[in-house]
Amino acid sequence: MRSERMPQPLARRILLSFILLTALVAGINAWAIITVLHEVEEDLVGEELRQDMAAVENVFLTEGRIPDLTGGSALYAPTLQPQKPLPRELETPHPGYQEVVTERVAWHVLEEEIDGHRFILVRNQDAFEAREKLFYNVVAGGVLLAIALAYLIGRLTVRRVIDPVIRLAAAVRSHEPAPGAARPLATAYGDDELGQLAQAFDQAFSELQAALERERLFTSDVSHELRTPLMIVSTSCELLARGALPDNSQRQVARIAKAGADMQALVETFLQLARVQTTRLAEGDGVSLEQIAAEQVAVWQPQIEARGLSFVYRQEATVPGRWHPTLLRVVLGNLLRNALHYTEQGEIRLCLEAGGFRVEDTGPGIASEELGRIFEPFQRGRHARGEGLGLGLSLVRRVCAQAGWSVTAEALAAGGSCFRVRLLA
Repeated sequence: MRSERMPQPLARRILLSFILLTALVAGINAWAIITVLHEVEEDLVGEELRQDMAAVENVFLTEGRIPDLTGGSALYAPTLQPQKPLPRELETPHPGYQEVVTERVAWHVLEEEIDGHRFILVRNQDAFEAREKLFYNVVAGGVLLAIALAYLIGRLTVRRVIDPVIRLAAAVRSHEPAPGAARPLATAYGDDELGQLAQAFDQAFSELQAALERERLFTSDVSHELRTPLMIVSTSCELLARGALPDNSQRQVARIAKAGADMQALVETFLQLARVQTTRLAEGDGVSLEQIAAEQVAVWQPQIEARGLSFVYRQEATVPGRWHPTLLRVVLGNLLRNALHYTEQGEIRLCLEAGGFRVEDTGPGIASEELGRIFEPFQRGRHARGEGLGLGLSLVRRVCAQAGWSVTAEALAAGGSCFRVRLLA
């Protein structure tokens, strides 16, 4: 399995860029200096040896003798000076200029043939090689010093550049979404690129807060205005149910009353979602999961069994804690409604388990291509029945996200589907 490459922090990338760039520039400069030094050395020493060899050739051809040399050069003529042994490094003929460097010697050598005789001019470079090695060490130390300075300068630069970005990111994360609750971010930064970024965040926050406020007001206003007509529908249904109506009419009145009750529950849910940012459960408020589960069993078991299905309610574990009744009621009720909507035969199960609950059914299940979008608005399974709009599961996910819960869906191996809600992490 191929492991994913973890992204490097920006601060580390900037620091590495400083070090690598400095190492590259310093390395190129060091290479250029050493190369130029070596070339200059060869040119100067070679030119001096050629001048000395020209002087030797002139004396030998005009006077017939081998001159004595000064300036640190040694002359070998094996055929003319048998008493002066030739070093073994020079035994092999090699006409022209060369540099001979071994563990024992460091020479610059110029070999020419004059009047049929082999002349070898040698200049010892031990002292120069020692100075050259010292120079190389100084250059290498300079490269390392440049890299160390690049590291220190990079750290300072990163601190000056990245720290304000980190502070801005922390300020954005902690920015209170409520309108007017937080001061603008740009006031803490200058008129530079970072300040412009902070201004862009302020503008985006302002627009987002305005949009959220409009949505909250719209939801609360619509929900509030629906209460009155729903109350009239509910009261009218009660009055009609008390009258002497035929059985068929009584059933229709009951359906209207149930639809009104469902709408009233949705209105309460929307109102709760609209003010959930400012409303929190006080200590000791809320209900247990068992209470809402028992309430929903009483509501949905008759409807499920009226469809010819079996309903199973199991409490496999006790879930501690108290929860918002409206939000928990909406989540559990919508999941049971969804199971009833898609199940034609078999059973529906509500199981309380450690950390939350799950709703299972023996319906057609969830196709793999539908799992990724099943909680999206207006998405209905291909086996859906009735006139639903595909908003129930979307509402469940929104409520769970608002309350800090999680909801997942999966297809059961034996057929059917399972929706699991985690109330506790």
